[in-house]
Amino acid sequence: MIETIVFDVGETITRDDRYWGAWADWLGVPRHTLSALVGAVVAQGRDNAEALRLVRPGIDVAAEYRAREAACCGEHLDEDDLYDDVRPAFSALRRAGVRVVVAGNQTARAGQLLRGLDLPADLIVTSGEWGVAKPQPEFFQRVVEVAEAPADRVLYVGDHPANDVYPAKSAGLRTAHLRRGPWGNLWADAPETVAAADWRIGGLMELVGIVR
Repeated sequence: MIETIVFDVGETITRDDRYWGAWADWLGVPRHTLSALVGAVVAQGRDNAEALRLVRPGIDVAAEYRAREAACCGEHLDEDDLYDDVRPAFSALRRAGVRVVVAGNQTARAGQLLRGLDLPADLIVTSGEWGVAKPQPEFFQRVVEVAEAPADRVLYVGDHPANDVYPAKSAGLRTAHLRRGPWGNLWADAPETVAAADWRIGGLMELVGIVR
């Protein structure tokens, strides 16, 4: 029985278009160029921030992030960034008696922006607020704590096998791999993903049937 469902953020509940587009504009490169580089480094198993270093070698990403904020070019999230199935799925899951939690690798600022959207979720937290990020085991220990349920009754949903599915499985959680966004599609049919995911879904409304 699933008591709590915990959702990743990027390319699970929000599109990453604006995030990477804003970085491309800030660095003065075409958006398609940076998008392609992000895909290339992730396909190689490298952190997506490496794409920024390919565009600008030696970049201090944290310093540039602060500079963007100071120039009023920082993070922004609004209703247009949400996938269309987020609100209906969250609402249906809560009506079914499931605790809904959002916990992903985002900044503290992103956490504030997400909470400002008034989503039908019981809790929204980010790695920036916790001080620990996926795929570290400590992140998923925190996930179990905020889920307020035994690990085997918690379902973690995400698009990235290495950041979401594998470490959540190792932590004793149930897992759902979401075929969404570049990473979700890239590794959807990989044998490791198929073996590790308890469920493989194409949209969030499928979770309603799973918990029932």
